[in-house]
Amino acid sequence: MPKYRINRINDSVAQEISLILRDVKDPRVSDGMLTVTGADVSPDLKYAKIFYSSFTGDDKETQRGLRSAAGFIRSQLAHRLNLRVTPELTFVYDQSVSHGAHIAKLLHDIGASENSAPEAEENDGE
Repeated sequence: MPKYRINRINDSVAQEISLILRDVKDPRVSDGMLTVTGADVSPDLKYAKIFYSSFTGDDKETQRGLRSAAGFIRSQLAHRLNLRVTPELTFVYDQSVSHGAHIAKLLHDIGASENSAPEAEENDGE
């Protein structure tokens, strides 16, 4: 299968799952402020890894909720996308968003300390 087709399928699956997650009634999922960051569908369309990030602290409960709702999400995906085979869904927590926020905070702290350091040196010289 051509690479551009797999990329289009990955994008479509990620987009549809992010919309489907709004309809999930499980409070572990609906209260989690989930963001689907990507999807990786196998070339034979049998399996899909769905990468998500959560802005709540309890990732284990969110993971259990997603695993519990996987059947519903898969059936909704089958109705919305016209694929030969609807893939089995596996949800993987994506730490890149929280990692990026941590790096941004560190850079901000470094910038703030550098801005305050010249002021201290100027006061010492007087």
